[in-house]
Amino acid sequence: MEKKSTNQTPDIAIPPSDLGTLDDIEIVYYPDEVLRQPAATVKDMGDSLRATIDRMVFLMRHARGIGLAAPQVGILERFFVVQVDNDPVYVFINPSIVGTSHETGVYEEGCLSIPGLYADVKRPSEIQVQAWNENGRPFTLNADGMLARVILHELDHLNGVLFLDHLSDRKREKLLQKYRKPEDSTR
Repeated sequence: MEKKSTNQTPDIAIPPSDLGTLDDIEIVYYPDEVLRQPAATVKDMGDSLRATIDRMVFLMRHARGIGLAAPQVGILERFFVVQVDNDPVYVFINPSIVGTSHETGVYEEGCLSIPGLYADVKRPSEIQVQAWNENGRPFTLNADGMLARVILHELDHLNGVLFLDHLSDRKREKLLQKYRKPEDSTR
């Protein structure tokens, strides 16, 4: 898929040397109810939030993911991290989609909170998102391809929506029959 495109160079990348550890953070697995609850607006963009973001990036990479939303680690606040391929890590705090293309695309999605299940999901091919970065600076990002898809997937988590919710009832039930919640921690 195409790489992202931007109309500016946002100041939202975390240098690899500043990442945290897996201490006190782990992935929440389906069917945990926290994954179905809408997240609250982030009000304090201080050092505690930045430390949590660092740990989430570390965990996302450790789990070989490309996106991780706060509800997936049991935090009901509106923020997530994304890293597609060799792109920088992007942090989205209190994000909102302000535009989408009419063109859509179908691509197979999975989720760190529902390991082992994958399904084709239809989403807009291009989006425009507004958010704040980890330093409390607002930005606007135009994204397409995989980056747009991951942003939309993670934003769904902030609204208590899973990729399974984009499937027909029959397809979702068939997939969930195969699902087994992991017994092991991600540590």
